[in-house]
Amino acid sequence: MSAIPSGLETDKQPPMTLPLRHFVVALAFLLAGVGLGVASAVGWLSGLVRLAHLHALLAGWICLTIMGAMTQFVPVWSAVSLHSRRLAAVQLWLVAGGLVGFVAALLALDLTLLAVAGGVMLVGFWLFVYNILRTLPSLREFDVTEAHFALALGFFLAATTLGLLLAVDFTTGILYEWGLNRMAVVGAHATLAVFGAVMTTVVGALYQLGTMFTQTELGRVDTLLQRGESVAYPLGVVALAGGRLLEHPALARLGGLAIVGSLLAVAVVIARKLLESQVDWTPMLSRYAVVALAIVAWAGLTAPAWLADPLALDRLLAAPGAIHLLAFGVIGFVVFGTLYHVVPFIIWVHRYSDLLGYEPVPMIDDLYSDRLAVVDFGCLLGGLGGVFAGVYFGGPTILLVAGGTLAIIGAAVFTANMLLVIRRHSPHTLVGILGVPGDHTRGETDPSPGVDPTERE
Repeated sequence: MSAIPSGLETDKQPPMTLPLRHFVVALAFLLAGVGLGVASAVGWLSGLVRLAHLHALLAGWICLTIMGAMTQFVPVWSAVSLHSRRLAAVQLWLVAGGLVGFVAALLALDLTLLAVAGGVMLVGFWLFVYNILRTLPSLREFDVTEAHFALALGFFLAATTLGLLLAVDFTTGILYEWGLNRMAVVGAHATLAVFGAVMTTVVGALYQLGTMFTQTELGRVDTLLQRGESVAYPLGVVALAGGRLLEHPALARLGGLAIVGSLLAVAVVIARKLLESQVDWTPMLSRYAVVALAIVAWAGLTAPAWLADPLALDRLLAAPGAIHLLAFGVIGFVVFGTLYHVVPFIIWVHRYSDLLGYEPVPMIDDLYSDRLAVVDFGCLLGGLGGVFAGVYFGGPTILLVAGGTLAIIGAAVFTANMLLVIRRHSPHTLVGILGVPGDHTRGETDPSPGVDPTERE
């Protein structure tokens, strides 16, 4: 694999500390979320622990990773400068701080704090949306990835707004006063957050990454599938969310089928690119293979469930018991695979790119440990199988504990691998990446206050 895939404007990227800071904080929420999931399954914690688990993983690990990735790659892919580095730094701490308070309030059943913490998160997400919208090129210049990202930003706005309303409603009953069914709003919020904000981003990124890192191109079949998905998927998200909000099963059913069909099309494109791959198999590609298989399994179980009753609370994101196929098998493995390239890529560009031609430098894939990658893949795949089987088939508690334990080990090994890349190769220490004041570079001096020392004119 080449050191830098062709066509990327790396001179447009922000300082390396901005995206890496998002990823490091997101990894902390990954470990916390997996731990909360195990605690929820075996009843070790009280309070609204399942909601805390879901928000730690989706709003914490997944969304913070998305925020960091967009901050890095929208400028790179679109050949534009990030609108505001300051806003990108502030957005992280608002979302992370608000989420810590939100999770704590859920565990302590402090419903008053929920609205306050939710409001802080809302401001952070909205700053992120504003910053990326101002960074994206004009609408007429959008490619398929940029179009998906723009749609995802709109879904972020809608999902976070409903989320704050739900938090406020815990203590005020405002939704009842407005004539809205709280459970209907929950359904719309979950739909807009997961299928709207998160999955729209994931699909858009996969069109770039799937071809870029298999060194293939979209063929005629792939292009037809992509064009159909680009229309059907966002309409499906709106229809499913609207049908649930309005408690209109026919509209929700139509939207659900559009989502299932669109994601199956994406799975076909991913599988075709993997089969046509011109490069050696990497941790990123092996995890994308899991994604394609998990989409097919999720779709096969969820389509009949949504046809029967798309408004039921036990099938908001999947068929009863099958949520881990989507949240863990699809979304989780996309993030695991993508970070195996993104984190080393960012560090490689800043640390080694200027040395090309002057001295031997490692390839991007040389920065992480292959052995640890194999271990975390096996643990995470085993964890997915154990947790899914335990929940879906109603297996013994020991199966859930074993699956959850494997998931924790896999997440910990993956986190260690990413942190070791930073420790061994980044010109900044981990403390410096987190933005703690002081000189935390390794043998470098900061050319001016507030300027990343790895930036080059």
